[in-house]
Amino acid sequence: MDTTGEIDMAGPLVGEGAAITGTPLNRKNALIASGVSALYLIISAILIGFKTEQLFLVGLFNGLFYLSGRTRRFILGFSVFIVFWIIFDLMKAFPNYRYNTVHIESIYNLEKRLFGIRDAMGVVLTPNEYWLAHRQTFLDILAGCFYLCWMPLPLGFAGYLFYKNKEAFFRFVLSFLVVNLVGFVVYYACPAAPPWYVELHGFGFDPHTPGNVAGLGRWDAYFHVSVFSGLYAKSSNVFAAMPSLHAAYPLTVLFYGIKYKCGWVNLLFGTIMVGIWFAAVYSSHHYVLDVLAGIGCGLTGIYLFNYLFERVGVVSRVVGKWIKGVS
Repeated sequence: MDTTGEIDMAGPLVGEGAAITGTPLNRKNALIASGVSALYLIISAILIGFKTEQLFLVGLFNGLFYLSGRTRRFILGFSVFIVFWIIFDLMKAFPNYRYNTVHIESIYNLEKRLFGIRDAMGVVLTPNEYWLAHRQTFLDILAGCFYLCWMPLPLGFAGYLFYKNKEAFFRFVLSFLVVNLVGFVVYYACPAAPPWYVELHGFGFDPHTPGNVAGLGRWDAYFHVSVFSGLYAKSSNVFAAMPSLHAAYPLTVLFYGIKYKCGWVNLLFGTIMVGIWFAAVYSSHHYVLDVLAGIGCGLTGIYLFNYLFERVGVVSRVVGKWIKGVS
């Protein structure tokens, strides 16, 4: 990876000659870490019930927090991703269909009107229906491989930035969090069913519909695994197809890859981004409209964070202290 240019800068918030000691392990910080962990377990148990994943998350956080100064700095830096996961998981307690009407037939018809494809019989199909009728094993495998990158890509990029440039790291991960928050707002403002829901259940609304692996199940079947089926069995909300945050994540990575001059690796980022966009539609998990909404959320979240960071002094000061705490 080309690390010339901005990516090698220490970042202006740290300040030349500043004393960087990281977050010390003292009684106060230990009580905060343990107290927050216990509070999370209690709230989760009350709202969504006990799950082994909750203990794993708490064990991982506390294990790295207490192991050493280096691991403590690492897990505190990556706590942004933990916050994202907790918010997403707790959304199970507040399904969006309770607060607004779920769009099923309306979004299907709009997709067909804007992006419909006419087949050999003259019937207009949504892109999802077209690819379902023209599915191929090669595309099944390709789509699944691209879709597997939706979280490893931002996590891997964040790991690289963490050791190269703390300010770049925090700009990226906090933008990632804001992008998700923007997306969650849209989930509640505009609940929407995914294409596979229409394929399996039609236009009627059933709030008890479980998550479905849809076209990604063909990838599982080909490799005789249950990767995607396991993931979608834990879906927080079936009716949160718009926006596609899977489309927003690689866009956020590419934006910061370009910003911090990551060279030829940006070509890989761009390829994965387009591949995920295609896979989202090909696998019947999202409409093209969902992908476009995800792109919009990505751009909005990036702009919103950078505006706050550059224009609101308290934000830049808080981020500056956080940088020092994990350096």
